[in-house]
Amino acid sequence: MTEHDPVKFATGLSARLAARSRHVCVFFGSGIAKACGLPDLSQLQSKVIESLKEADRIGFQGLLKGRNLEQALTRLRRIRALLTDQQTIDGLTATRAAELDEAVCLTIIANLDVATANLVPAKHFAAWAARANYHLPLEIFTVNYDLLLETALEMSRVPYFDGFIGVLRARFQSEMVEAVPGADRDWLPSFFVRLWKLHGSVNWAWDNQQIVRLGQTVATGAAAAIYPSDTKYEESRRVPFVVLQDRFRRALYTPETIALVSGYSFGDDHLNEMLFDAATRRERSEIIVFCRSKIPDGLARRAIATPNLQVIGPTSAILGGVSGTWKPPEDAPPELWADGKLTLTDFAHLALYLARSTAPDRSDTLLLGPLEGHAAAKSGGAGNG
Repeated sequence: MTEHDPVKFATGLSARLAARSRHVCVFFGSGIAKACGLPDLSQLQSKVIESLKEADRIGFQGLLKGRNLEQALTRLRRIRALLTDQQTIDGLTATRAAELDEAVCLTIIANLDVATANLVPAKHFAAWAARANYHLPLEIFTVNYDLLLETALEMSRVPYFDGFIGVLRARFQSEMVEAVPGADRDWLPSFFVRLWKLHGSVNWAWDNQQIVRLGQTVATGAAAAIYPSDTKYEESRRVPFVVLQDRFRRALYTPETIALVSGYSFGDDHLNEMLFDAATRRERSEIIVFCRSKIPDGLARRAIATPNLQVIGPTSAILGGVSGTWKPPEDAPPELWADGKLTLTDFAHLALYLARSTAPDRSDTLLLGPLEGHAAAKSGGAGNG
């Protein structure tokens, strides 16, 4: 059995991430929420079921047969959109489906309150993002609904753009999301981190067939815009999700990209294929997947056949298409190796590793300086006109 050197892997990854010319993006699943003390998707599903009244619980459990929480929400919204109150599917009318949708969303929001979270791992990640300083903007993709990343980025004073412009009822700006980073049409400087929430957020709400981002979580009486239906009658309401998924595909296809994947269980076939296809077609790019537990068989088969798709588990890894176990290192730091396992598969340790992998090379003043200079130039230009 091949043995991989964990220290060599970590050192090499740090060196590759230090190359300012590389395009770097990260993709997060609900495992990072769990690392911060919030429920992951399976735990969230259990909490939703527990919170519902008996009649709603029975109805929603029926929707969950053969589906996960997001797929059940999709079916619920299809029922809501297609039926009248004189028709039923799965025992639900349009009105009951709308009421159940609201109840489920409110439970999700209540259980993803960042006030109860441990923000330390998210702040470590934000500290790394603040010092990334790549030529192309750092792009963060997540399927999580919570506000962990936004909270940590704002606490660390990291400028970021999430596709919306505004504060109280921000509108989605498709053309700014679709702009190619580094091109003439890119309206934001590269030190603005891009934060793309592929499955919506607890502060996204419906507003006249459009989605807006609120200044707070969605309140009682409205359904949060999370994981929408994929049917054609929802086309006008799906715009943010379609545009953001296309942004994900184009980011992965950017030449010589390093994509770090953490906390993701590979439960979305559409997103999975984007990752696998990009690894196959962009041989000089790297996709590095951190699995908190055992490496799934399907993912292992893909990684063995695709050398630039690297999969990292706590006791084994697939590097360059070669499967092997980790060789216990001597005198490895505890944030890298503990209890006979590689710790980077836990987002809390990965975030700390990233934060320590880049030396502080600029202050907040330097970070905000280009903005101030840009504003002054713009003001001077207006005066000269």
